[in-house]
Amino acid sequence: MIQTIVAIAIAGLTLLLGLAIGFFISRAQTEKAQRNQRDKGEKFLQETREQARTIELQARDNALKISQAAEGEITRLRTELNREDERLQKRRAELDSRVERLEQREQTVNKHQSAVDRRANEIEKLHEQEMVELQRVAQMNVDEARIILLAEVEKDARNDMARIIRQIESEAREEGDKRARKLIADSIQRVATDQVAEFTTSLVPLPNEEMKGRIVGRNGRNIRAFEQAAGVDVIVDDTPEAVTISCFEPVRREVARRALARLILDGRIHPANIEKVLEDEQKAVDKVIVEAGEQAAFDAGVTGLHPEVLRMMGRLKFRTSYGQNQLAHAVEVAKLSGILAAELGANEDVCRQGGFLHDLGKAMDHNQEGTHALLGAEFAKRYGVNPSVVNAIAGHHHEVEQESVEAVITESADAISGARPGARREDLEAYIKRIRTLEDMATAFKGVSQAYAIQAGREVRIIVRPEEIDDLEAARLARDIAKKIEETMQYPGQIRVTVIRETRATEYAK
Repeated sequence: MIQTIVAIAIAGLTLLLGLAIGFFISRAQTEKAQRNQRDKGEKFLQETREQARTIELQARDNALKISQAAEGEITRLRTELNREDERLQKRRAELDSRVERLEQREQTVNKHQSAVDRRANEIEKLHEQEMVELQRVAQMNVDEARIILLAEVEKDARNDMARIIRQIESEAREEGDKRARKLIADSIQRVATDQVAEFTTSLVPLPNEEMKGRIVGRNGRNIRAFEQAAGVDVIVDDTPEAVTISCFEPVRREVARRALARLILDGRIHPANIEKVLEDEQKAVDKVIVEAGEQAAFDAGVTGLHPEVLRMMGRLKFRTSYGQNQLAHAVEVAKLSGILAAELGANEDVCRQGGFLHDLGKAMDHNQEGTHALLGAEFAKRYGVNPSVVNAIAGHHHEVEQESVEAVITESADAISGARPGARREDLEAYIKRIRTLEDMATAFKGVSQAYAIQAGREVRIIVRPEEIDDLEAARLARDIAKKIEETMQYPGQIRVTVIRETRATEYAK
């Protein structure tokens, strides 16, 4: 029992001793851990303090640098401000000095102005006195003197103007003549058209005189039927072995001529056969017209025209003007227009079409109202021809304003074709009428004594009265007469106007 108790006591003491030892060991470990933790904390704190001290030193250095930079900038700005202030002070001093000088100058100017005003008043009074004295001496007032002065100035200005105009016209005419002669000669040589006028005849040859009776028929039956169906007049006169067909319409006259020639060759001349032959020849002539229009367009180098325009142009094959065939004239004008356009840098296609179609209106029925230029322009516009070409057609006789250089070229080419030697002929009556019109037009001007048309109407020489027309007025008179001729007359080529002024002084020695 006692041993058990002793064992239990020993076990208890052992347990207590173990617990005590464990407690002391645990406490020692805890204290050791605390000491380690405390050492680590002190070490971290020491490191932290050192880092803070380092950062503080860097911050102080940076702050010192910033402060030094700021002080340097402030010093620089302060220096610039001082300089600017010095400049402003200097400028202010200069402005003050300038203001003082201006004030002194203004005072001086005011003094001079006062003196000038006094002098101006004195001059005005003297001027009024002089004007009164001049009017008394000249015996005329200011308005009368102004009128005389203006008249003298106007006369001098007119003389100077006439002299300058004459000089400019002389230079322009000289240069223009050289250029025009070169272009015209070039164009005519390159076209190389035959210089022979065509004479349209209405005579139908007969194999014998007996054929006249067969043409007339019994009681004039055949000739009346032929004239009624063909719309022409058949003249059977004393001309041996020939009859004459008269009609204003060239196409109708050509149909009648061909039909009568065929009837004479066939021998069967009676009303029924006359109508049939006329109908056949009308179709044949229509075909010839179409072929002639197409061939002429090909020869002229013109493309893109409407068939109706070509057909109308073909009618010009049977139309003549002063003996010149109009279709050949159209082809010639087209070629001349193309050459002139190429030389002058204009539109060649427009010029060729304008030259080819410029006399299109002459192919119209003579019952239509209007000039051939306007009729042709309206017909061409109806079938879609270029507006520039339409203007060239309408303006080649100045019936409308020419809107382009191509229209002027078309007019020039038309004049060249009509005025070249051998192109046209003119009957005696029309020639005499044109000559008289030229002379009467010139003598109608004031100061003209006599006028003579010479060189077949290509020149008109005018003799003026020297006491009414001076040299400068003579130049102006020549220009006015030339302008009047251009506006009122139609003529091929150009007409030269020469004004002659002659002064003679005669005395007798006794």
